[in-house]
Amino acid sequence: MTAALTLHTWLQEATRLLRDAGVPSPEADARALVQHALNLGGVALLTRGTEPVAEADAARLVNLLRRRAAREPLQHLLGEVEWGGVRLRTDRRALVPRPETEWLLHLALETLQGVSAPRVLDVGTGTGALALGIKAARPDASVTATDLSPDALTLARENAVLNGLDVVFLAGRLLAGLSGPFDLIVSNPPYLPAADREQVDPEVRFDPDLALYAGPEGLDVARPLAVEAQAALAPGSVRLLELDPRNAAPFAAELREQGWQVAVLPDLAGRERFVRANRRAEG
Repeated sequence: MTAALTLHTWLQEATRLLRDAGVPSPEADARALVQHALNLGGVALLTRGTEPVAEADAARLVNLLRRRAAREPLQHLLGEVEWGGVRLRTDRRALVPRPETEWLLHLALETLQGVSAPRVLDVGTGTGALALGIKAARPDASVTATDLSPDALTLARENAVLNGLDVVFLAGRLLAGLSGPFDLIVSNPPYLPAADREQVDPEVRFDPDLALYAGPEGLDVARPLAVEAQAALAPGSVRLLELDPRNAAPFAAELREQGWQVAVLPDLAGRERFVRANRRAEG
């Protein structure tokens, strides 16, 4: 490839390069990287396809394509993503927000319908995605978010500033130092079994291990979180959790034995991924 190639040819070559590298969505990723490197809108790919690409732009694009071919996540290369109604900076400091978790945001907002000025806690906030998505949709909510990782909290605070949203971010494990009561506790905690480390997609290796793996079964965070949430939820309030589909139903069964009212909810692909647990109202 040379700098004299047209925009259309660059797009074709970018797609071929990413396909050869085994990238799961080569066409979409090539289009996104071409637009990002050349600072183009989607219409320009159609209307300016025969124009040559400047040498500096071509060099920038080649660098991005090489990194994506090495399976660095697309979100890291783009720097920002639109997710759940907010803009999020993404890099190696925190887990890349997944599309599945947008449905957890939907479930959280659905849970808060009819609750005036709700008190919400996001445990293990990472980029701040859930906390910021809730605050953006419910400005009346008082939202607190925690994380064990100082790097993740720094990124989450940057994203709060980026979106002009007021969320309280606190360092600590789970609910350490927090007593509530909260109307909703929501979490997308680390939930993969440790053995999965050897077989995850290459892109996942760019996420922090702290945000991914939770002991032999993948429940080393979910279990203590359930114990701490019991004391911090107001009577009749809700805890929403995203888990590996292998663990959602078994963990729900554990919670039922502890006296929670529990439902297992599917993601948009029909996989049992979310656990909704209600603290029984007193009396």
